[in-house]
Amino acid sequence: MKPTAWTRLDLFARQLFPFVMTLALVFVGTIPLHLPGQRVVAPSLSLIALFYWSLHRPDLMPAAAAFLLGLFHDILSGAPLGTGASAYLCVHALVHWQRQFFHGKSFGILWLGFAVVATLAALLGWMLTSMLAGTIVDARAVALQTMATIGCFPLMVWVLWLCHLTVLRAS
Repeated sequence: MKPTAWTRLDLFARQLFPFVMTLALVFVGTIPLHLPGQRVVAPSLSLIALFYWSLHRPDLMPAAAAFLLGLFHDILSGAPLGTGASAYLCVHALVHWQRQFFHGKSFGILWLGFAVVATLAALLGWMLTSMLAGTIVDARAVALQTMATIGCFPLMVWVLWLCHLTVLRAS
């Protein structure tokens, strides 16, 4: 039996869900909330989502999607173009490279792996920004953001896991 147009549209929407959700988190992460210190310690929720979807559904989070997400992040945050895209591509590549290692491991190992990947991505972004600025940029804000991102990982992964179960497993 040939699937109906609504069935195909539903399947297409489910397949776009990881990208669209991560893109929404890029937007949320760049909304100015005018909280004291918010720009300094705002966690990169989109980085967590990129890590999660690249690990658990690499078919729905290809490298091109990681590049576009990083580019949107650069544009919305005012970062030099290419810094976020490079960092997101490196995260995607690292997760793809170590995917077999992460599967079947405890959550603690997954969290530790994310901490390493997030730190490397932050270092790359900081180095590229410093090179493009022609001076060494203060790394304290990057360090605080990285720690906040690593700290938010368990809660964010739980939310992503629930979305994974409800939206993608139903297809």
